[in-house]
Amino acid sequence: MAHSRFIKDTGLTARMGAVMFGLGALLVGLVVTLMFVFPPQYAPLIAVIGLGVAFYQWWSSDKVAMRAMRAREVSPEEAPELHAMIDRLCALADMPKPRVGVADMDLPNAFATGRSPDRAVVCVTTGILGRLTAEELEGVLAHELSHVAHRDVLVMTVASSAGIVAGMVTRGAQFGALSRGRNNNAGAALVVALVVSLVVYAISFLLLRLLSRYREMSADRAGAYLTMNPAALASALQKITGEIATIPQRDLRANNAANAFFIAPAVSGVSWSTATATHPSLEQRLEQLARIQAELGRPIG
Repeated sequence: MAHSRFIKDTGLTARMGAVMFGLGALLVGLVVTLMFVFPPQYAPLIAVIGLGVAFYQWWSSDKVAMRAMRAREVSPEEAPELHAMIDRLCALADMPKPRVGVADMDLPNAFATGRSPDRAVVCVTTGILGRLTAEELEGVLAHELSHVAHRDVLVMTVASSAGIVAGMVTRGAQFGALSRGRNNNAGAALVVALVVSLVVYAISFLLLRLLSRYREMSADRAGAYLTMNPAALASALQKITGEIATIPQRDLRANNAANAFFIAPAVSGVSWSTATATHPSLEQRLEQLARIQAELGRPIG
């Protein structure tokens, strides 16, 4: 965890370490299995692809996320109030200030990305800027800054490499089997590669969803304690989820790929309490914030 005044979360640190170790072991197992299944001359290529995907995810995570969200970095002159708010929160948290971005879309949301606190970006949409009060927006930004301080954005980004490699292997196995002709060896290699890659993808999918749900609860908690105003974050979450329900499904589907990084998922009309959900339910988040509010001695009106 990066140095900051955000409350420490040993549970998050332990979970991130366990997920990284587990997915790393899965990725190594996948690569080793493929080295045995396919001809020896493919071994170096398989290893390079696996390492290359992980490195690319780590190195370019901020650029990829910003491009996917059609976001751009903004200067203090372009967004003075937004920068001033982040300046104050970073001073309060005693952490480096990340870059600031804005995505021109009506979907009210925010996310953080980047391979390190020095390379991080905190991005908000124009939709959220027009819907939240200053206190509510501050709660959202504190939530996103805690992701940066805890480095869980980096872990989520790199950990997704295992699933990406598994998907690439599935396609590669099909191509390889076809290129080697229709024989028993090629068929067996295809089956083994498909089974192993599907198992790796399924496990990585579930582990990432489990980590994603916990890290959102951790960020809510850390952000609420930093601002000492959990009611503002609770109000923001209610507004965001309520507004998302009014967004056309077509627009929500266009942003589904970034759900794990949003403060609230771009979905409506479904339950988020399943094993495949990227976020805890709104009820769970509000209950936690209400407990913090009571602890701080500031009952919600």
